[in-house]
Amino acid sequence: MELLEIWERWKSFLGKQVENAKNIGLSHGAIEKTAVQIGEYLAKNVDPKNEQERVLKDLWSVASEKEKHAIANCVMKLVQNNRVH
Repeated sequence: MELLEIWERWKSFLGKQVENAKNIGLSHGAIEKTAVQIGEYLAKNVDPKNEQERVLKDLWSVASEKEKHAIANCVMKLVQNNRVH
């Protein structure tokens, strides 16, 4: 159960960061670009701590540049929807 709680906390944290970025006036494109840069860093430097992170890392490792932007957008949608519910 702890891993699920960690995943939920991660989504909540990330959702707050996306919301903060929007509140200071960053465009969707700027937020997406930053999300892709963070994804690159995490994929190269951070060992996944749970199954969800492992799936994201595995998807990232086989994705094209365009697909990485799609993954980043999907994660942004996921964490924003998480904040609404």
